[in-house]
Amino acid sequence: MIIDKPVQQFLDELASKAPTPGGGGAAALMGAMGAGLVSMVCNLTLGKKNYEAVETEMRAALEQAENLRARLTDMIQADKEVFDRVMSAYGLPKETDAQKQSRSEAIQAALKAATDVPLACAKCCAELIDLSRVVAEKGNKNVISDAGVAVLAGYGALKSAALNVYVNAGAIKDEAFVRGCLSELDAVLTGMDVSTEEIYRQVKGKL
Repeated sequence: MIIDKPVQQFLDELASKAPTPGGGGAAALMGAMGAGLVSMVCNLTLGKKNYEAVETEMRAALEQAENLRARLTDMIQADKEVFDRVMSAYGLPKETDAQKQSRSEAIQAALKAATDVPLACAKCCAELIDLSRVVAEKGNKNVISDAGVAVLAGYGALKSAALNVYVNAGAIKDEAFVRGCLSELDAVLTGMDVSTEEIYRQVKGKL
């Protein structure tokens, strides 16, 4: 499993000629790191003096952040698997008409799967950005900069995942599927740039 590899090995493979891991896996990793930072702020707020009033909210935020971290971590592997599936489909034989048809169907199915994963990643990252606002507003001020890093990681991951949706959707022939995916993505992206900047400025104002 790619997520079980040491960080240095992952980065070396990311930098290599190998097609995976690539931008999709990197996006999921960025998101997972952002979720981890939200959890960190929560954990360093819980039980601290002067933060008793936000204990319930911090516990809820921690649970949500850990759920997001697990989902995004799984997507690092999922992105590799769907990309490998696309490459395998393109490598199918195409000597006969039947083979060409089978190959085309396999490619289209694989491309749809390769679009679903980054779309799911983008949705998680939008949740992460919203959650970052909670810890930026109410988390331990001694680690508030980490809430800022969390939202920026989430936003970078969101936009990166969106690029992976666009690149795969561009090769899909099912127009209804493409319209549906892009519509979902547009809804996810709406307002996220403004929210990210607001949270960043809020954090900076507390430093």
